[in-house]
Amino acid sequence: MTHYDLVVIGSGPAGHHAAIQGAKLGKSVMVVEAQPSVGGACLNTGTIPSKTLREVVLALCRARTRGVAPVHTPDAWDAAVREILARLQQVVRKEVDVYRAQFARNRVHVIHGSASFADVDRVVVDGIHARSEVVADRIVIATGTVPARSPLVPIDGRIVVDSDSVLGLRSLPRSMIIVGGGIIGLEYACIFAALGVAVTVVDLRPRLLEFADAEMVEALCYQMRDAGVVFRLGEEVESVTASPGAGVVAHLKSRKQLTGGTLLYTVGRQGNTAALNLGAVGIETDPRGRIPVDVHYRTAAPHIYAVGDVIGFPGLASAAMEQGRLAVRHAFAHPVTERRDGAFPYGIYTIPEISFVGRTEAELTEAGVPYEMGVAHYREIARGQIMGDVTGRLKLLFRRDTGELLGVHIIGEGAAELVHIGQTVLSYGGSIEYFVDNVFNYPTLAECYKVAALAGINRLAPWMRERNETEPALTGEGG
Repeated sequence: MTHYDLVVIGSGPAGHHAAIQGAKLGKSVMVVEAQPSVGGACLNTGTIPSKTLREVVLALCRARTRGVAPVHTPDAWDAAVREILARLQQVVRKEVDVYRAQFARNRVHVIHGSASFADVDRVVVDGIHARSEVVADRIVIATGTVPARSPLVPIDGRIVVDSDSVLGLRSLPRSMIIVGGGIIGLEYACIFAALGVAVTVVDLRPRLLEFADAEMVEALCYQMRDAGVVFRLGEEVESVTASPGAGVVAHLKSRKQLTGGTLLYTVGRQGNTAALNLGAVGIETDPRGRIPVDVHYRTAAPHIYAVGDVIGFPGLASAAMEQGRLAVRHAFAHPVTERRDGAFPYGIYTIPEISFVGRTEAELTEAGVPYEMGVAHYREIARGQIMGDVTGRLKLLFRRDTGELLGVHIIGEGAAELVHIGQTVLSYGGSIEYFVDNVFNYPTLAECYKVAALAGINRLAPWMRERNETEPALTGEGG
């Protein structure tokens, strides 16, 4: 039986960063990965392939708008799909190679097999050819999530697919029903709509992406409708029937019937914990298979940590990486830097993309915070005209009395990159005066920050503008 200082179960972003951090601290580290390839769902079926698909589709769309002949014939579409899939596989292989090289360079031992707990410090690994046991001083669970299933929706991987199998489609359907209007569902809705597929999105909620800024979501839905996406909100799927060659029918509780060539089921994800035998170490999961943790990512067993999507919110690869790093530093008593709450960004890779950091107008209103906003439209920025994106916008939310930046919300091309400027200012409690007083490259989308900040200041009453120009409170201190 082999002993390690740290065993990490799962090799996605959270597990990868946890393992590398452990190695950097001089610990002996083993990673247990159930799949034949490292990288988890993020690299193999989720984030990386779906974002690669989006980039390829965007390139095709831009080519069409620049005078390149669009694809019309089925044979041409099939050829395009083969090229897209080849590109996805190439990117995934490269990313997997990066992970493997980093594990090797840092002397992290990787073993492939299904992990389960024998007791509080023993992990059993059922490999393809052998069964082994390892003992660890600290254990990190980073097993991620799997698509939620419903007995009402028969996933077959061909006509009815989920987010893990949708990229296995070998031909482009003429129409698609997407059940679930969360981030994954909307991202795929935009991608397939851009490829000319007639997309219908069904969701039980009356409003989509409730955690995001309402104005940005409204703008997104408007542009998705303009691209041909149909929304059926406040509707629930009662059953699904599918037959090869005849497509799929979604029967709604309202007695409507929706027909399509393919159905994509994206109603949430479940914690990938069923095989871990968590009862052996006294850890209980919630009804969705997620593991409760404290602020340091410790589970009910103090030497066992859990990070990434398996613990639930926020369910972002970027946050998962940091959770893995922080958990291991805490596990081995190494200090960490406290960060400002709410200073991590969201990136939603729809078309157009949405990104934000900080608080929304609804949150500020509910909390009774006196705020003002400043908005810059891409159409007002030279770079926006050059890029051909004249519908994007950037909104800054700030305190009326101090100017402290409270939130940044962006929709449009490059939003997920652009948001990090605001994230930096927000993280140190800065004010919108930062954007007013600094010079940005021209022509760039970053100019939106200055335009929005000036617009925000101009929305204040004249007497308040004069006060803010003379008092030091606009540095972001106080209030």
